[in-house]
Amino acid sequence: MGPTIRLGIDLGGTKTEIVALDRGGAVALRRRLETPKDYSALLQMLSELISGAETDLGMRGSVGMAIPGTESAGSDLIKNANTTWLIGKPLRRDLEQVLGRAVRLANDANCFALSEASDGAAAGAATVFGVIAGTGVGGGVVVDGKVLGGAHGIGGEWGHIPLPAPSVEEVETAPLCYCGKRGCLEVWCSGPGLAADFKRMTGREARAEEIAASDGAQERAAMDRWVDRFARALATMVNILDPDVIVLGGGLSNIERLYRDLPRLVEKYAFNLGAPPRIVKNMHGDSSGVRGAAWLWPDGD
Repeated sequence: MGPTIRLGIDLGGTKTEIVALDRGGAVALRRRLETPKDYSALLQMLSELISGAETDLGMRGSVGMAIPGTESAGSDLIKNANTTWLIGKPLRRDLEQVLGRAVRLANDANCFALSEASDGAAAGAATVFGVIAGTGVGGGVVVDGKVLGGAHGIGGEWGHIPLPAPSVEEVETAPLCYCGKRGCLEVWCSGPGLAADFKRMTGREARAEEIAASDGAQERAAMDRWVDRFARALATMVNILDPDVIVLGGGLSNIERLYRDLPRLVEKYAFNLGAPPRIVKNMHGDSSGVRGAAWLWPDGD
């Protein structure tokens, strides 16, 4: 085998992607396959995907993987996974046994944050908060180039904290979240949350992207409410982390108004910042998850 490369895998519910990054972060190989619906078949597919990539490149790689969930502290079993048949499985340990080497796993939001902190929109920043806002709301924290997973593997999961400083109306109308609580950021700041708020106030159906693109008075009012809630939520994280850079990802990161309005609003709601925070759009887009998985081994193996 030749020099070491970094292999990153993004395990999705429908597709699984592998990428090989060289020492400088350039893509040497990229492939995508259908994700099996069976655990044993998944392990076999991952093994073949990795061995095939290494054979074609003539290099042995470190292996990192972005997963739609996280590992439980102590047991290393998968929890909080959208791909529900992974829950309770010792995925990392099983894959390590199949491959005969160490594997690193991280939540897909953490991998997004790590990708952007390593060689993306927040490259060189000491503390980075990565936000994914789309169908749901997630986040990841990177400090000095390392993911801050936390004692229970939920570091950065800001989607399930209550909306800060709610109005009386927001308290009374707080939607139920799938986690069982009411008023989580997930139900206020996600795309479906924006659409539901618009329908609640107007009686009209519209997707988040349509609301954001419209110049109608009701749509502008809905966006005002949504951006203000987003800012209150970010201000809470800023008070805790005071990140050098906040990177936005997910489908809603394409709304340009966020980069115009959020910095001043976050400064308004946060504690004595003295200057607007740096809030930027992601650089690597949909590739951030798989690239971040590769960067789970910053120095290769």
